[in-house]
Amino acid sequence: MIGRLRGTLVEKQPPEVLIEVSGVGYEVQMPMSCFYELPNVNEEAIIYTHFVVREDAQLLYGFNTVKERALFREVIKANGVGPKLGLAILSGMTASQFVTCVEHEDVTTLVKLPGVGKKTAERLVVEMKDRLKGWVSHDLFTPATDAAPIDSIADSRTSHNAEDEAVSALISLGYKPQMASKVVAQVASADMTSEAIIRDALKSMV
Repeated sequence: MIGRLRGTLVEKQPPEVLIEVSGVGYEVQMPMSCFYELPNVNEEAIIYTHFVVREDAQLLYGFNTVKERALFREVIKANGVGPKLGLAILSGMTASQFVTCVEHEDVTTLVKLPGVGKKTAERLVVEMKDRLKGWVSHDLFTPATDAAPIDSIADSRTSHNAEDEAVSALISLGYKPQMASKVVAQVASADMTSEAIIRDALKSMV
């Protein structure tokens, strides 16, 4: 079981990062709410991981805090919710926002997330309400920031490339290509990084 990685961020391609630890590169998928808080490329990062072994793949999911990882593990225990959907849920909102939705039985907000229909949202509320009692605290989770960090390599990217990366990331998170392209076109501007575009696109859809 791989539970924690400490190393240098080699690549950041939302929602995936490549972190080098003692000469070995680990590909890690992260919720965008965690991705925004990462340091820049070539800087050191500590990522808490959840390791998934399937017949056709071995996957690592990463989080900035132990509590965020614990929430992810609770989410994927819900009937009909796998790691990919769990990643999408915690990309569309922060961990704190998700806990608040469950506490207030806010099905309307949950169904706006990709892959979450009304039945899945209702199931999440029912199954997780008791599990998440006492979880709400301002210092438990990664805060929601107003700006995504800007990598040193971002200046060399064209706005078109940033938009393409944003669309690709949203599709990876479960949004339909047509919807992803439409929302990115609405929120993107010439000076925005892909992370900032993704952040604003996700905000506009929830």
